[in-house]
Amino acid sequence: MTHKMEVRFPLITERLLIRPVEMTDADALFKYRSDRKSNKYQGWIPETLQDAKDFINTAISNKIDIPDTWFQLVIIIRSGSIMIGDIGIHFLNSDNCQVEIGYTLDKNYQHKGYATEGLNVIIDFLFNILNKHRITASIDPRNKSSISLVKRMGFRKEAHFRESSLIRNEWTDDLVYAILKKDWKKII
Repeated sequence: MTHKMEVRFPLITERLLIRPVEMTDADALFKYRSDRKSNKYQGWIPETLQDAKDFINTAISNKIDIPDTWFQLVIIIRSGSIMIGDIGIHFLNSDNCQVEIGYTLDKNYQHKGYATEGLNVIIDFLFNILNKHRITASIDPRNKSSISLVKRMGFRKEAHFRESSLIRNEWTDDLVYAILKKDWKKII
């Protein structure tokens, strides 16, 4: 008999609170996600506030740790309760031991350590609470900041797929970075 540990949110760090997305997050999510310049490497950019609401509506219907679904979390600065980004977790397949993560941070809060702090707690959560074996991240090779972030976290490059993603009518390359639980040095 398999026993699943109860998952509780929010996840809290020194500066951040991370919790599942809610419909009340639509305005904040639309504000930073609709910025085409700073999100040029993202696969999804909402055109309207309704697009953001539709995204959230789909996301809130998903439960955590269900194969072949995405679970969406938001990143909030604890002092001031300011939503600055989001993290998606893709529970990949029926063995449910592997996940893909994706993340977006408001351009006004980048290069301040928030992404590192948020991903640290998410990676600990995935490995030590949900007992995942492997975490991957799919990154456009032009996104140097994101590559630098995952390398600092201990991910290693596993693949470079040439012109494998059609994003906004442009064929782009895709890099896959990954980390195994046994290589993750953090301890909760």
